Amino acid sequence: MIAYVTVGADDIARAKRFYSAFLPKLGYELEEGPAGLSYALPVAPGQSPVLPDFYVKPPFDGRPASAGNGAMVAFEARNQQQVRDLHAAALLAGGTDEGQPGFRAGYGPQFYVGYLRDPQGNKIALFASNPNEPGRDG
Repeated sequence: MIAYVTVGADDIARAKRFYSAFLPKLGYELEEGPAGLSYALPVAPGQSPVLPDFYVKPPFDGRPASAGNGAMVAFEARNQQQVRDLHAAALLAGGTDEGQPGFRAGYGPQFYVGYLRDPQGNKIALFASNPNEPGRDG
């Protein structure tokens, strides 16, 4: 099981604006500290944490952050409309489009996805695969 994912950012304020445009709508809560941003799903008393957590931090080595070539983090939305809404909100918050929300021929018929880059260039996917919604062929 993946416990957490970290992406680097040189401008934490810009990163906060971007990620806070959609992660809270997916249930993540933000904890901000001197080491950056920590987004986690809430934990009910007596329950184990729901993983993975998502961190946005300046690189520990002090050098500029860079996006990984071929690296991507995907967040699951409830439905296709939420994918469209969150994709649009993230663009307004400083992201860049890497692929408008929709179906892709290479994926399953229910897989609906939109792609973005955060202000640092990290690739983000927002997807839904709700079987109760129309699929690519329907």
